[in-house]
Amino acid sequence: MSQPSITALILSFNEEVHIGRCLERIAPLASRVIVIDSFSTDRTVEIARAMGAEVHQHAFTNQAAQLQWALDTIAIDSDWIIRIDCDEYLELALIDEIKAKLPALPADVTALDLKLKVLFKGKFIRWGAYYRTWLTRMWRPGAGRMEQRWMDERLLITRGRAERLTGGDLVDASLKDIGWWTAKHNAYATRQMIDFIAREHGLIGEEDGQLTASARKRRGLRKLYGGAPLYLRAVLYFLQRYFLRLGFLDGRLGFVWHFLHGFWFFVLMDAKIDEARTWIAAHSLAEFPRYLVETYGIADTGIAWDR
Repeated sequence: MSQPSITALILSFNEEVHIGRCLERIAPLASRVIVIDSFSTDRTVEIARAMGAEVHQHAFTNQAAQLQWALDTIAIDSDWIIRIDCDEYLELALIDEIKAKLPALPADVTALDLKLKVLFKGKFIRWGAYYRTWLTRMWRPGAGRMEQRWMDERLLITRGRAERLTGGDLVDASLKDIGWWTAKHNAYATRQMIDFIAREHGLIGEEDGQLTASARKRRGLRKLYGGAPLYLRAVLYFLQRYFLRLGFLDGRLGFVWHFLHGFWFFVLMDAKIDEARTWIAAHSLAEFPRYLVETYGIADTGIAWDR
C-alpha cells in the first residue's frame, strides 16, 4: 500500500526557541507543513520558511478560532492532518507506528488519539494521573472541526470514529523559563474564565459533531469539577492529584509542576471567575466586554454578551 500523505498544522507566536526542533521532528512524517503565525516579532517566521514550511499569518483570538481559520481558509488535499504545537514533537516510535498503521486503517477510522507525555524542565511527569491524557490530534480532512471554546478545545468528529495509537507518545517539552510558563498559564486562566462565564450564562451551546471517548471522559470530569465551589475544588483537585494519584513520586521538579499546574493555576482561574462575577453583579453582563478590554486587553471574543 502507498503511504498516505500528511499535512502538519502548527500554530506559532514568538517560538524561535522551539520552531526548529518542531519542524525537524515532524519532517519524516509530514509531506506538507503549514505554520499559522500570529505575527511573531522574533525569528519564528524566518526559521520556519528557511526550513521549508509554508507560513500563513493571521491575527490570534484563541487556539480554536486560529485552527478553524486554517481549516476553512487553506486548501488541504492530503489524506490526513496532524495538529502539533511548537513546543511538542512525536517520539520516533510513534512516527514509525503512524507510518505502519495508516495505510491499513479502515475508511471509518477518521481520527487518531495520541498519548501526551509532559517533560517539565526535562523531567517526565509520570504520576498524578497526568500521563493518562489522550488528545485527538490526527484526522482525515473534512472529518472534523475544532470545537469553538476559549480553552480546552477539542476536535469534533463529524463522521467516522477514532482509534488510539499506543506505540509512542506526543511529547510536550518546553525549553522556555518558568517566567514564560507562568505568564502563559496566566493567559490560559483568563481564557478559562471567559469560557466559564459564557457557559454559565448559556451564551455558548453544544456544537455539531462528537468528541472521542477520551475527550468525552475528560469533559465529563471537567463538568463535575466546574459544578463544585470555587477555591475548594482547586484544593481537592490538588490533594487527589498529588497524594491519592501519587504525584509526589515525581520528585522535586514534579512538586513544582503539580503545585503550579494542579493548584496555583486552578486557584488563579477561580480568582478570575470570582472577580468577573463580582464585576458583572455590579454592572451587567452586557457591559462585560468593557471589563475584558480594560482588564485584559481583549476586545473581541465573538460572544454576544448582551443577549
